[in-house]
Amino acid sequence: MNDISEADRNREASREKADHHQASDESAGGGKETKSKPVEEMSREELLQKLEEAQDTADKHFDLYLRSQAEIENLKKRFQKEKDGLIRFGNEALIKQLLPVVDNLETALTHAEDEKALEALREGVRLTLKGMRDALHKEGVSEVKALGEPFDPHFHDAISEQEDASVEPRTVIHELQKGYLLNERLVRPATVVVSRKNSEG
Repeated sequence: MNDISEADRNREASREKADHHQASDESAGGGKETKSKPVEEMSREELLQKLEEAQDTADKHFDLYLRSQAEIENLKKRFQKEKDGLIRFGNEALIKQLLPVVDNLETALTHAEDEKALEALREGVRLTLKGMRDALHKEGVSEVKALGEPFDPHFHDAISEQEDASVEPRTVIHELQKGYLLNERLVRPATVVVSRKNSEG
């Protein structure tokens, strides 16, 4: 019986302790009751304090808004500047590769003034063409395969047909103008002549 009474006393003590903590937490919460207090019941001083706090919060938010707008404008200006730079100087690498080609052409023209320098002129033009092809290759330009290939309307532009019994019909037998790809995308189709069956066959 004494044991039961002792247990009851312990439960009662625990309940009182819990109630005490709850009261302390509510007291520590401070202005909870003040925050939920209706405006109609606030005094003039309380209303002025609330207004001042709201004004401070609004000022802080407005300041953050202005800062954000300024950062956005700076980002726009920086992006536009970088974009303009890419447009103006995006081909700089290609230009640098083509300048030696211009030099070779000027040298070839200089040699062409001497009638006895035909071979030197021929060599100069050959080197110039090689330099041009190398520059284009570095930029991802490649030639369309045409001569001896089956005609492909996606890459070849046939302007005529000729009888040729030595190859299969619809085979490219003449390449009048080379076609080119830029990173595997067609830039210009090859202008070609294709074979056809012998009309007597």
